[in-house]
Amino acid sequence: MQDPRPAPRPLDDAAILELGRAAFAQEAAALASIGAGLSPAFPAAVRLLADCQGQVLVTGLGKSGLVARKLAATLTSTGTPSHFIHPVEAAHGDLGIVRGSDLVIALSRSGSNPEVVGLVARCRQFGMRAIAITGAPGSELALAADLVLPVPIAREACPLDLTPTTSAVAAMAMGDALCVALITLRGFRSEDFAMFHPSGVLGRRLLVRVAELMHTGDELPVVSHRLTLRESLPEIVGKRLGGTCVVDDQGRLAGLCVDGDIKRILLERSDALDRPITETMNPAPTTIAPETLALSALRIMEQRAEGPVTLLIVTDPEGRPVGLLHIHDVLRAGLL
Repeated sequence: MQDPRPAPRPLDDAAILELGRAAFAQEAAALASIGAGLSPAFPAAVRLLADCQGQVLVTGLGKSGLVARKLAATLTSTGTPSHFIHPVEAAHGDLGIVRGSDLVIALSRSGSNPEVVGLVARCRQFGMRAIAITGAPGSELALAADLVLPVPIAREACPLDLTPTTSAVAAMAMGDALCVALITLRGFRSEDFAMFHPSGVLGRRLLVRVAELMHTGDELPVVSHRLTLRESLPEIVGKRLGGTCVVDDQGRLAGLCVDGDIKRILLERSDALDRPITETMNPAPTTIAPETLALSALRIMEQRAEGPVTLLIVTDPEGRPVGLLHIHDVLRAGLL
């Protein structure tokens, strides 16, 4: 059987690069134009979504259907219950999920797709409100909706002006803009995001606390402020964390002594090993609370005003060390 695909054109790398850059430029210009032309219908649509007491149904066919699926997924992951509903399947029983308290968002470049327009009309019969995202603000779909968010484009990035490229990107950007505004309007927090993404890297970044990673109990190196550096070395070497907490007689943190401090004092004093560890330690180390996000702790280590560190002391409200966090503990947790 003969291959129906045309033979590739003889283009060099420079020409291919130019085609890619032209596509980016064309789509970027279209998005800028649509964004600049946002009307009062946009905040009205955001408030309609925020006030929705049911679920948000998103529909579309072809490439618009793929964009609709993405919009439904983004809404759901940011706290707005949403489902994609296929406009053809809806006419064969899937309409059973709809309620009058629901809201429908319909995507269509032309706004004249009969299945999509028909679905919106049926949803309106249930008492649902409707938002249309379309490139044709005077289309049947636009007339059937309560609110219209126009995404007009001059042409597709496709050289034939046929393949949905710029139109699909424009519809996706409008959906993203709705979600971004809705997130802010609802006061959706990073902690809320983590609740819906507990297994992914993004969720772990927002859920894992220092208390889950820090070294505690027998793993925590602690020495009395009354000891010499020589007497403290077994604790430092044995716990293999690169340092030790120094505490006063009440068990409160007095300082932190790390390998770098030891090297410095050994170079400065020949009797350093027999001097009190308080002369070697840093009396004002950086501390954090157990409930601090592990990723925040990593940023503190890397961006500390006095310079980066590899160890942070975890203290309780009374200033007693309850754990020690090493930068490797955060990196091993796979939060980056």
